[in-house]
Amino acid sequence: MTPDTASSSFLPLLADRNPDAPLAWRAGQPVSTRQFLADVARLAPALPAEGPAVNLCLDRYAFAVSLGAALVRGHASLLPPDARPDTLARLTETGGAHLFALTDDAKLETPGMRRLQVEAMPGPAGDAPVPAIDGGRHAASLLTSGSTGVPQPHAKAWRTLVGDVEVAVERLCRVLQRPTLEGLTLVATVPVQHSYGLESSVLLAMLGGAAFETGRPFFPADVAKALASVPRPRALVTTPFHLKTLLLSGIELPPVDLILSATAPLSPQLAAQAEQALGGVLLEIYGSTESGQVATRRTTESEIWETFGEIRVHAQPGEGDGPSASSSAATSFPSRRRWPTCSSCSMHGAFACSAAPTT
Repeated sequence: MTPDTASSSFLPLLADRNPDAPLAWRAGQPVSTRQFLADVARLAPALPAEGPAVNLCLDRYAFAVSLGAALVRGHASLLPPDARPDTLARLTETGGAHLFALTDDAKLETPGMRRLQVEAMPGPAGDAPVPAIDGGRHAASLLTSGSTGVPQPHAKAWRTLVGDVEVAVERLCRVLQRPTLEGLTLVATVPVQHSYGLESSVLLAMLGGAAFETGRPFFPADVAKALASVPRPRALVTTPFHLKTLLLSGIELPPVDLILSATAPLSPQLAAQAEQALGGVLLEIYGSTESGQVATRRTTESEIWETFGEIRVHAQPGEGDGPSASSSAATSFPSRRRWPTCSSCSMHGAFACSAAPTT
């Protein structure tokens, strides 16, 4: 399926793919790319003429449809870390008079902002073109958790998100020794409103050719069930906390082909246990909300981080034994003590910008 882009400054909402191939899986049932485009085309004109949107959908498919519809309608999507009343209240104070919420939770209250219910289940299928999105359009604003103060928004242009996924796809294809990610299904334990969850589940499917499981399994039994519900090749997108809990549970786990881990440092010992239990290659991701994904490493093989593309990373003066500069070549980052400055966000420290392995 080839998008109809009016000029080189416009980028497709979806990567070129078979319209009948699954973009998502729900309870073991595929949802096609064709279905997704029809749902986006149906929702977009129903959105308010002015925004921005606050995407609170928990189901990944409902989230993806809402994100796509907002882009088609010309709205940015604000992605708060949670839907607590105080979080939403801060958004209404700063988001402007036209702020509206998109949610798949019928019981969720959104005081101070218009609320639109998004159906998680797909509607009637149809033939809709792949929308072309202005690459410079403000696509999303990711909000930090606020652990060091009031959550701060970090705006991402559509061009930036597309570029971030492109370099990630290249890296993952190399690790998996596959020409594309077609057929790979992502099962994620991390929320889609988080930068890591956004880039490594929904966007990796939309822009990278993979598919995603629509839920967010948390408990070990739910993770095992979700993995078993989708075909191979499959990937587990998770965190060190979830990995440790999963391995300690003793539950028999379906094999996977890839494990992605971020949000905190991962020990080589835990990485080795995960690879042995799940049978897949583990790739650790280094990044931040501000910068997106910066680098990856095979934790069981090396402490060396390999940066994406032309990203430069250097140690803050006085910060110890980190490198002073680097290009896209592999770079040795301190694994647990001091972290180098991320040149994309100009911050340093283990969690000053969530720059320990996280996005």
